[in-house]
Amino acid sequence: MRPTELQARFSDRAQAGRVLARALSQYAGREDVAVLALPRGGVPVGVEIARELGAPLDVFVVRKLGLPEQPELAMGAIASGGVRVLNDEVVEAAAVPPETIEEVAAREQGELVRREREYRGERPALRVEGKTVILVDDGLATGSTMRAAVRALREQRPAQIVVASPVAPPATCEVLGGEADEVVCARTPEPFVAIGAWYERFPQVSDHEIRGLLAKA
Repeated sequence: MRPTELQARFSDRAQAGRVLARALSQYAGREDVAVLALPRGGVPVGVEIARELGAPLDVFVVRKLGLPEQPELAMGAIASGGVRVLNDEVVEAAAVPPETIEEVAAREQGELVRREREYRGERPALRVEGKTVILVDDGLATGSTMRAAVRALREQRPAQIVVASPVAPPATCEVLGGEADEVVCARTPEPFVAIGAWYERFPQVSDHEIRGLLAKA
């Protein structure tokens, strides 16, 4: 894990992407590098990184498995390729039965397929076999979504996976260091509070915005 900047707030996702691009400058101009952004919030960050590095950009869709009574609290995540990652501590603490996990996972799988079609349209997914892939989000909290993304991406046989995030708790960056080949976290505040607390402007990103960003990229 490499923290890269002082613990200050970002103005927005685009500025966060430019900060990360500076930390990833060793990958600039390389033909074997690709940037995959986790929608929705990771796409505006990934656009800036891809532009600065001169790398192709695509989305990598992952869906959080939220607790039924607390949807914002992740008990795990799923990603393309049928990969599922569970947060055992949350599942045990909330005493979530297996059938509930299956119900939530089935619902989120449908949304995952819809989003892939919505964002990419008829364009084929970016081929990443043998490439160095920079996997980007706009922030990490528990890291379960990113862990699912890394594990799913391994199935496509990239040469290297670099997780890049504008902000994350130190412990989450450390855990992801055991999954990815490299982790770059621009801000590692303690206490963490929430991802949005580290942005001056943190609006929701729409599907329409993502399609536009990908089309320009």
